[in-house]
Amino acid sequence: MNTTTISVRGSGKYAPRRNPPPLFVAEVSSNHHRDLERCFRFIDAAAAVGCGAVKFQLFRIEELFAPEVLAKSPMHRARKDWELPVEFLPRLAARCRERKIQFSCTPFYLDAVEELLPHVDFYKIASYELLWTDLLNACARTGKPLVLSTGMATLEEIQGAVETVRAAGCADLTLLHCVSGYPAPVEQCNLAAIRTLAQRFSCSVGWSDHSVSPAVIYRVVHRWDAGMVEFHLDLEGEGDEFKTGHCWLPEQIEHVIKMTEAGFAADGSGDKTPAAAELPDREWRADPSDGLRPLKHIRESWHG
Repeated sequence: MNTTTISVRGSGKYAPRRNPPPLFVAEVSSNHHRDLERCFRFIDAAAAVGCGAVKFQLFRIEELFAPEVLAKSPMHRARKDWELPVEFLPRLAARCRERKIQFSCTPFYLDAVEELLPHVDFYKIASYELLWTDLLNACARTGKPLVLSTGMATLEEIQGAVETVRAAGCADLTLLHCVSGYPAPVEQCNLAAIRTLAQRFSCSVGWSDHSVSPAVIYRVVHRWDAGMVEFHLDLEGEGDEFKTGHCWLPEQIEHVIKMTEAGFAADGSGDKTPAAAELPDREWRADPSDGLRPLKHIRESWHG
């Protein structure tokens, strides 16, 4: 049984605390065009902009949509062209190792769990599959870290999923608050639900983004202490899902990641002592005897 630990911060207890920046996860989704070299470019781009992981999706439309839907919907049948070839998996995992980022994938059929097992650092279960206990059990029994998106779900439904995976042996669980709108309106993001998940389920928490809003990302990290931020990535606006409006481009998310990390760099130790940048001005404070600047002991020796 694999017991790899996912690199997500958070103790499950919600309280303000100093932590390293969150794990940013680039979701390739169906923007890869079934092109291995393009897949490699996604991995390279994710690493270059500061992500700690990249995620793909493994589905077969015949095991994703009911036959009644496929029979009636050319649009859903056309998603056959979005399937990730299984033979790509070992090479994608190897590329991630070369770029020193984690490799993850979402299984959308039961056999996919075993197909992914030798390759992924963690499994991700999508919001649409949250109620599928067979899939939850299959992923949890591998012993690998598990990330669950909770879009559209009630607390009771999330409770059922959490109980299922924990009973099946999952010891490393991250819950992602998610709004399954494509794109998700900022005013509907309800980011305070991140705290609710942390308090209710005592596990790591994060945000699966469909807002494409820098303000939302900064808020989930610096106000709601998200330990993981997943976002949909496209390379240049030519991916199959980019037109929906929920995908970031590399230059957009790179700036957000850098600014997020810069915020953590400002935290400091918490000790209230003069900073190095302040030291030259300490002597120029008002002297307590007469209220004038600088302090008396340097007035005579000072040269302008």
